[in-house]
Amino acid sequence: MNTRVRFFLFVVLGLIMVVLPPLISCTESKPPDRGKSFPEAMAPDFNLKDLSDQRFKLSTHRGKPVLLIFIATWCPTCRSEMPHYKSIYETYGQRGLEVVNIDIQEPKNRVSQFTAKYQIPYKTLLDENGDIAGTYGIVGIPAMVLIDKDGKIVSRQYLAIDILLETLLGKK
Repeated sequence: MNTRVRFFLFVVLGLIMVVLPPLISCTESKPPDRGKSFPEAMAPDFNLKDLSDQRFKLSTHRGKPVLLIFIATWCPTCRSEMPHYKSIYETYGQRGLEVVNIDIQEPKNRVSQFTAKYQIPYKTLLDENGDIAGTYGIVGIPAMVLIDKDGKIVSRQYLAIDILLETLLGKK
């Protein structure tokens, strides 16, 4: 086998190893809170580390709405939607909305560089093995889950989030 063919195979194999695992974990996820359907199901509690190694436990944020944004740094749509996510935070964060990025199955250093590059002003959590994405039934990214102040899932509909936020927290 000549050198060019070996190099090409090495590059293709490397890309497969980087891109395939996050896709597999997202497509093999199970629906949360069996027996209850979204919306209106209680949001499954979780406890994840943020980029500063501080713990974030969802249940400690009861009393205010929470928007979970599931992303990965390799996702082009996640990157292009960053201005929209930041706008949501700037508009509704001051009205009590807790906005949280949950990065799926990526190393801390890569996620840290990503959050610095995009100047993400809200908390970013590390779902290092994809368990939380699986618990929430995430099958593609970006994905959003809106949780009300009582801990119930209001929506998993990405395109409906803006309307629901206006309803919950008032117009911009």
